[in-house]
This record gives sequence, C-alpha cells and structure tokens, in this order.
Amino acid sequence: MFIGAAANPFADPFELRVLRLEKKINAGADFIQTQCIFNVDKFEKWMEGVRARGLHKKCYILAGVTPCKSAGAARFMATKVPGMDVPQEIVDRISAVPKEKQAEEGIAICVETIERLKKVEGVAGFHIMAIEWEEKVEEICERAGLLPRPQV
Repeated sequence: MFIGAAANPFADPFELRVLRLEKKINAGADFIQTQCIFNVDKFEKWMEGVRARGLHKKCYILAGVTPCKSAGAARFMATKVPGMDVPQEIVDRISAVPKEKQAEEGIAICVETIERLKKVEGVAGFHIMAIEWEEKVEEICERAGLLPRPQV
C-alpha cells in the first residue's frame, strides 16, 4: 500500500509550502499530488525549494494538471477556487479564441504544461484532472508524449 498526500505549491504563505510538504513526507507520504498547475513559474520556484531540501528523493511528486474547457472555467478557477493560481495570461489566451475553439486551446495549454513540467527535476509523473472530461485524458497523454507507456 502506498501512502499519498496532497500539496498546494500556490497557497499562502508561499514561504511555508515546502516545509508543509516536508512534514507530510516525514509523516510517511510515499507520493504527493499537487494542486492544478497553471502558474508554472511559481511551481518551478517551489520545486527549487523541494530540491534544496532533498524532498524529491524521499517521495514521488505527481504534478497536477487540468485542461480548461472554456475562458469562463479559467476565470472561475482563477477567482472562485481557493488555492488556485491561474495567471491572467492563461485566461486571456483562452478568451482570445472563438468560443467553439476554447476547449481545444485549454487542451493545448495542458499539453504544453506537461511538456514543460517533464523537464523539471523532481517531477516523477502527472495527476491529470480532466474534471467531467475524462474522455480527453488519453488524448492529452498521447499529445504530451506520455503514451504509449514505456516498457521497463
């Protein structure tokens, strides 16, 4: 049995986020699933702190990603969901395309996020949260180069 915990790299106060993660690992967490990552720059800064304490070698960190179906969904997450950090650039990017193409833009952003996070030392995998859109998980994985699964 694996023991998992959640981490929110974006909640305030930011300075305490790595210490809270360390407490969870010291309490026995084998893996961590993060809050949805839209602010990749801030996540990378959090991961710097994680690596500085060697926490990425003590547990597996699964980066949380989610595709936005629309500009309205992005705005809702940015303003109404506690602990979420959706930069205005993401909302603006999805808003800039016609409504019928916003879902595709949300998937593209999700795939780009995965591609960038694959390069972050200490990220061991992904927690794909396609909320009420589960049928898109396979497409996201394929487009992000996560499928087919490697043989080990």
